Order: sequence, then structure tokens, then C-alpha cells
Amino acid sequence: MDWAEWTRTSRPHRPRIGAYVLLRILFVGDVFGSPGRRIVREHLAHVLETHDVDLVVINAENSAGGFGVTPAIAEELFDMGAHVLTTGNHVWDKREIIEYMQSVPEESHERARRIIRPANYVAGTPGFGVYEGTLPTGQAYAVVNLQGRVFMHSSDDPFRVADALLKQVKAKVILVDLHAEATSEKVAMGWYLDGRVTAVLGTHTHVTTADEHVLPGGTAYQTDVGMSGPYDSVIGVEKELVLARFLTGMPGKFEAARGDARMSATLIECDGATGRATSIQRLQLGE
Repeated sequence: MDWAEWTRTSRPHRPRIGAYVLLRILFVGDVFGSPGRRIVREHLAHVLETHDVDLVVINAENSAGGFGVTPAIAEELFDMGAHVLTTGNHVWDKREIIEYMQSVPEESHERARRIIRPANYVAGTPGFGVYEGTLPTGQAYAVVNLQGRVFMHSSDDPFRVADALLKQVKAKVILVDLHAEATSEKVAMGWYLDGRVTAVLGTHTHVTTADEHVLPGGTAYQTDVGMSGPYDSVIGVEKELVLARFLTGMPGKFEAARGDARMSATLIECDGATGRATSIQRLQLGE
């Protein structure tokens, strides 16, 4: 039985402290290729046990060779302990994921429904941008995936899409994965959603930022959680291939690097009754 299944069915209930319900959420940053999957597999179980984690969310959009995610790899990450997988601009790089995501209806709680893509993609795009679930304690939660527009592929306004989604989401605990390039856009979204969601965590740049904090309204924020993958690289790709692109301007096939794998993640504590975050902590574990 994997961690997510155990937490759904067998985990002992954590007692309430008055009206306060302690909930711990672990978000694992962009898993890049097989080195990323290996380092997450190596560390995730003991991190979950050490920190008594309730909810696990993993960004999986680079998990297949650095570009996209396959159904088999999604299943592998669920087996490791993920409750929900988020993605981003590389979500369709492996075309077989489309059929996987379309294999279940919107109301399903099966694994294929628990991998989500940015909610602000145009209407009619395969899959869904938000997932709402319930832990065995009865604790409801939601995970929202958004994509930025600055320096990114065309998509709808993530700010207004967030407004529309939050009118529909019933859970108090809401984690937002903002997959975006521009620091300013991520910081702006943190302030925009402060007090309305539990956390706004950035992904996509593969560089861990040291600005984790809890905003005044009770929203945990970090500009980028960072990459879970090979750090002897240029954001996951073999250094020589990227350098050749910069030095010559000529196109070439990028390949995932392999050395110095590290798992980058962020741990959040919040009040499950209100959704307000009380702490946020960066984690990075190497081989």
C-alpha cells in the first residue's frame, strides 16, 4: 500500500487542539527525468514519516526525460506517495498523457483525475485544472494549477481564472501551484490570493528561492520551490548542450543531465479548519 492510499484509509487521526486542526502539506518541486524520480524515491518516504505529512503534491511535468510525463511515470509518482500531481507548459510533451487524463470523468477520484494541468488553458483543453479531495480524517483540500503569461505560452488570465475557481472550491485548505517564469507575476499572485488560499508555490524556473514566508492574511508563499533532479546541469539539462545553444544559436536536442541529484520541496503547516498557513519551510536533500 502506497503512502497516499495509507493516509486515505488507515492513518490514525491526529487529535484536534480546540478548534485548530493541524495539517502538514509537502510540495515537491519539478521532478526532472529519471534522476529526479530516483532522488524523490530515495528521500520521500522518510521525509513523510519524519515530518508527519498529511498531504503530498508533486509537480511532474518534467518527469519523463525532462519533458512531459507519461501515464507509467504518473503511476510511479503516485506509488511513491503523491496524492495529486501538478504540471505546466510541458504537460503535453508526451502525448499519451492526454488519453490517460481523459480516461476518467470530472467527478472521479482515481489517479488519472488527480493529475491536473494549468486551469487557465483555453476552454476545451484535455483534463482539469483543479482537484478537490478528502483525507481519511474528513479534511477537505483542493489543489489548483495555474500558469503565468509573462514569457510563457499563451493562456487565459491566471488572476481572473483563480477568482472564478475560488468561487467554486468548497475546501478551506487550497494549495496553488503557479507555473510561471516571471518573479514579479508570482509575487503579485501571492499578494492577490493572500487570505484566500493556504499556499501559493511557484514552479517552472527550477531554481529554489529563499523567500518562503507566510503573508499577513495567512497564505504561505515561495517564488519557486526548485527542481528535484540533477544539479550538475543547466536547470536539469546537460551543460554542454545548453552552452552550445547559447554560444552558437544553433538548435540541438536537449537531454536530461544525471549528476548531483537533489530533492527540493516545501513543507507547510496550516489550520485545516480555516486553511490559514502557520509556517513554511524549504527542504533540499541530496544523494
